[in-house]
Amino acid sequence: MAITVSYSRHHQFVSSNNGIAIQLPSKKLMSFIRCSSPQSTPIVRPELSIRVGTQLIPHPKKVAKGGEDAFFVSSYNGGVIAVADGVSGWAEKDVDPAQFSRELMRKASSLVEDEEVNYDPRILVRKAHAATSSTGSATVIVSMLDKNGILKVANVGDCGLRVIRKGQIIFSTFPQEHYFDCPYQLSSEAVTQTYLDATVTSVDSMKGDIIVMGSDGLFDNVFDHEIVSTITKHQDVVEAAKVLADLAYKHSVDFYFESPYSLEARARGFDVPWWKKLVGQKLTGMANSILVNSSCYSFMDVVFYL
Repeated sequence: MAITVSYSRHHQFVSSNNGIAIQLPSKKLMSFIRCSSPQSTPIVRPELSIRVGTQLIPHPKKVAKGGEDAFFVSSYNGGVIAVADGVSGWAEKDVDPAQFSRELMRKASSLVEDEEVNYDPRILVRKAHAATSSTGSATVIVSMLDKNGILKVANVGDCGLRVIRKGQIIFSTFPQEHYFDCPYQLSSEAVTQTYLDATVTSVDSMKGDIIVMGSDGLFDNVFDHEIVSTITKHQDVVEAAKVLADLAYKHSVDFYFESPYSLEARARGFDVPWWKKLVGQKLTGMANSILVNSSCYSFMDVVFYL
């Protein structure tokens, strides 16, 4: 599914609902958001033009509801992009994990221009989390490009971001975990991580940089060198996002492939039997045990070219 975004003067929200991008209310006029044939849409500003491509591949069992990842893209200021990954363990409590991640992104989208946020990704995380009333939890990453070319990133959990320049990764986020496969997350529970736990970084961006953002399903299944080699082969940003997500899916169902996740699991003293990987299962840390969770492949990636 290629999702293209038509931009109004200010900003808009993009999410997933039954595999279709939807427009949500905003105080300012927003243009139509839809799924269409591959094309990219620029966020235009005097200094840089950002082209954005996105791709979402839900777990096969979650296709009907559009998966549990959510995101938004805003043209405000230099551009704001965020990804949230709903924690699937809530399904065991009869809670739809997608509700929290989607509401979190809706709230964040509505607060982008808030004066108190002041174009600070960590404050945006704080206010969006406080405004989210759904039960559940999610990992989240927010990136903001200001008009001076500074990319500001706030990350809670194991969503990730890579900055590629001239065929080399010059910046990477790193996952935050309590222990293996149990990431930091924003939650509706009384005891939770907060914006204060976010890793906040700034990167000087340049024309020609490529930024890749995604949920853990992307980085668990695709090595950094594969991201670079795949992205640099494509001039069209929407096609690049699609090919990258397709590669993650291909690796996730190939039980002969030694993925970044499987190598890390083995290094930590765990392993995923080939038959579990074949049916889309992975290890998930909960409490003090390691359980099997059938959410190995659900991919959300956002690629943007400067």
